[in-house]
Amino acid sequence: MAQAVRLTKRVIDQLPEVDRDRVFFDSDLKGFGVRVTPTGLKTFVLEYRPGGGGRGVSKRRIKLGTYGELTPDQARTMARDALADVRRGGDPAGERAAKRAAPTVDEMAERFLEEEAKPKKKPRTADGYAELLRNHILPALGTRKAEQVSEPDVALMHRRIGAKAPVAANRAVAALSAVFTWAQRERIVPKGHNPCQGINKFREERREAFLSTEQLSRLGDAIREAETVGIPWDPDPTKKSKHAPKVENRRTQIDPYAAAALRLLLLTGGRLREILHLRWDHVDLERGLLFLPDSKTGKKTIVLNGPAMALLTELPRAGAFVIAGASAGTAGEKPRADLQRPWALVSRRAGFFEMTPVLTANGEPDLDAKGKPKLTERPTVRLHDLRHTHASIGAGAGLGLPVIGKLLGHTQASTTQRYAHLDADPLRRASDQIGRAIAAAMGEPASKISNRDGGA
Repeated sequence: MAQAVRLTKRVIDQLPEVDRDRVFFDSDLKGFGVRVTPTGLKTFVLEYRPGGGGRGVSKRRIKLGTYGELTPDQARTMARDALADVRRGGDPAGERAAKRAAPTVDEMAERFLEEEAKPKKKPRTADGYAELLRNHILPALGTRKAEQVSEPDVALMHRRIGAKAPVAANRAVAALSAVFTWAQRERIVPKGHNPCQGINKFREERREAFLSTEQLSRLGDAIREAETVGIPWDPDPTKKSKHAPKVENRRTQIDPYAAAALRLLLLTGGRLREILHLRWDHVDLERGLLFLPDSKTGKKTIVLNGPAMALLTELPRAGAFVIAGASAGTAGEKPRADLQRPWALVSRRAGFFEMTPVLTANGEPDLDAKGKPKLTERPTVRLHDLRHTHASIGAGAGLGLPVIGKLLGHTQASTTQRYAHLDADPLRRASDQIGRAIAAAMGEPASKISNRDGGA
């Protein structure tokens, strides 16, 4: 074909075979053509010069579709629409290239962690973002282009996570929202594009367990058993084991540093990372203080009581950190990562678990093959509840919320208010005073007006 002709079905069907890729252009619509390959594949294309054209502007080419999937008339219409967009200043090829180069959620999240979270947030906060991304967000949305993620996509992820862990689902949405907010500032996604903003979160009930005296006794027994003879365990009946240990050998022990950490969480009311990252040079046994250079609320001082001081005095020093690392070769050199295994062991032994139904993504009970609800084991006491127990005992003793807030390192008085309902002594005294005044005014006998302490 020496010259351009109007591309119709008959003309395209009669195009000659080629030994290399060749474009045959349409005579009526400039830039519109069909590319033919040596294999016989025919594809509609459009060539144009962006930015108003001109010889100084390089031509660009976009693929419209394959002949057979598109008719010549359909392809011609698409070409006209694209050229109209070019006349308005558009650049279809450039826009397509930009979309191909646009980062995925995985790539955007990696930049967020390296450029925002790790250098600007506290290590624990950055680790929290990384954990939520790794465990929940990226498996669901990691391969998606960031700017193409929609609110329904996030809502689906939220529902699926929430079927098993509603709180984790809410945290995952909050973390992803933080990533998109940062991405807008960095112009990674268009301004205003945050598909997390319209998500209705699962209702969260503040669940704070305050251990009773009886529960504290059970926990103390479990810790002592775990650090001495070990806690017994039974083989999984669903798994075959030819060489199961003898009954007397089926016991699991915890090391003295894990036991010390659990006790310190209760005795000091400290946060988990404050105790696990505690260094010996932060400890002043002479004055009975822990000087923490950094914590969730900044620089902090923890007052040591007698039992806590005795524990630290007797604890062997195995390096720079008070709670020596559990891994071989790292004892004292690195802080311990967590207390998940020792806490699961002793809390289960202390009876701090219950069986709860497994829920589906729709919030309905998940049933087994026989139609019975599936059950899963759920802890009733969290590790963080040891800190709440420390505070609740102080509140119940009438020590006053300002004092408790100071001991716990709260920077806001409102944070300590969660323990107000336990601070019974001031309320009891006030109630007694009001009751006595009312009874006296009513002429009640003196025996009925006496206060709880026995006074008149």
